Amino acid sequence: MAGTSTSERGAWNSKLGFILAAAGSAVGLGNIWGFPTKVATEGGAAYLIVYLICTFLIGFPVMVAELAIGRKSGKNPVGAFKALSSNKFFPLVGLWGVICGVMILSFYTVIAGWAFGFAFEEIFYYLGWQEAADLLTDTGNGWKNAIIASAFMFGTIKIITGGISDGIERATKFMMPLLIGIIVIMIGYVLTQPGASEGVREYLLPDFSKINADLIFSAMGQAFFSLSLGMGALITYGSYLNKKENIPQAAAFVTLADVGIAFLAGLLIIPAMYVAKNAGIEIFVGDQLASSTDLVFQILPALFHTIGGAVGLILGVVFFLLLSIAALTSTISLLEVPVSFVIDEFEVKRKKAAWSVGLGVLAISIVVSFYPALIGHFDNIFNNLGLPIGGLLTCIFVAFVWKTDSAITEMEFGFAGIRQTLFSKVWPVFIYVVCPLAILYNIVTNFL
Repeated sequence: MAGTSTSERGAWNSKLGFILAAAGSAVGLGNIWGFPTKVATEGGAAYLIVYLICTFLIGFPVMVAELAIGRKSGKNPVGAFKALSSNKFFPLVGLWGVICGVMILSFYTVIAGWAFGFAFEEIFYYLGWQEAADLLTDTGNGWKNAIIASAFMFGTIKIITGGISDGIERATKFMMPLLIGIIVIMIGYVLTQPGASEGVREYLLPDFSKINADLIFSAMGQAFFSLSLGMGALITYGSYLNKKENIPQAAAFVTLADVGIAFLAGLLIIPAMYVAKNAGIEIFVGDQLASSTDLVFQILPALFHTIGGAVGLILGVVFFLLLSIAALTSTISLLEVPVSFVIDEFEVKRKKAAWSVGLGVLAISIVVSFYPALIGHFDNIFNNLGLPIGGLLTCIFVAFVWKTDSAITEMEFGFAGIRQTLFSKVWPVFIYVVCPLAILYNIVTNFL
């Protein structure tokens, strides 16, 4: 069945709109708490340095490939592989990316609902409504999980129905500066508190003796996941790109925005952990730092409660609103991928596609709400294994099926002199060799 036209699908109004939307897709709950926890537990500043290097050496080349596929085809992940090759296998790779996005979204909305609920928990705790506060901190309460996850999904659907420029771009142009502003303001407060300097030293003063193979490959995996690669989100976002846009430059800006926000999140969370420690709150379980989930939903709320008064209330509410905004910028892209698939492949209008797909995903989310143990299983299958498999096969497609030369030809639109640059010589090497080997290693280690 023929797909819809580019004009019906929509397009970005500006490069800034695309960069903020793509960065919003990459910036999520993992950046705000997952990345800082990895830094704190796996080498401190040494991990941070290796992560930054890996993001540009592994994540950036794959991002360029996905954007080129998307813009050349003007299609969703399934339609893109169909349009660029007669090979029957690779559309299944695109479909796998769509499935991964759907399943990740199904549990992501539940976790996002926890974060959103904790913002109100801070208010109820301040007012002395302990029973209501306890309800919101009970992550095992299925009805509470389902109600808040539903509200979060409805908000996501509403944005998606607005289309690319009036929905996604407008929303992320508001939310991303707000998110950055909140992080910066909270950093300013946390760094003035007792104990923060210990966290800053841990975060910014590297001990290079901690760098080993495990740290490097852990940082490499984090870099890949943090950029939303392997599930078709950037193929989809790339399909809305104007031919005048410079793809490598746009990808570089998105990568810089992602690592910049991750860096700021670390500068907030790690010192805050040591402020909590200084306040007598236990942040270690034996010799190990508490898990990222315990950090966000136990240690930091305890810190805000210890601070108390209006200051503790404001910090707690603002922090969990920050998490909610970060989650929403990611749920938008997670939902847009299957919605784009339905619009293109079945010629369904955007509004109908958004509500149909969104409510379908919500049905899975409600099951997860009552059985939150599923989150770990879904995360391992569709995130830890699914995304790198998608990324690996995307590299193989660009290298051996569509060919890197064809991709560079597409990049000449918006970057006329690209074939005379070092990029055109180096990027194919990464797509042929470096990225696939690095991703394959992570797949094997995650599987084992």
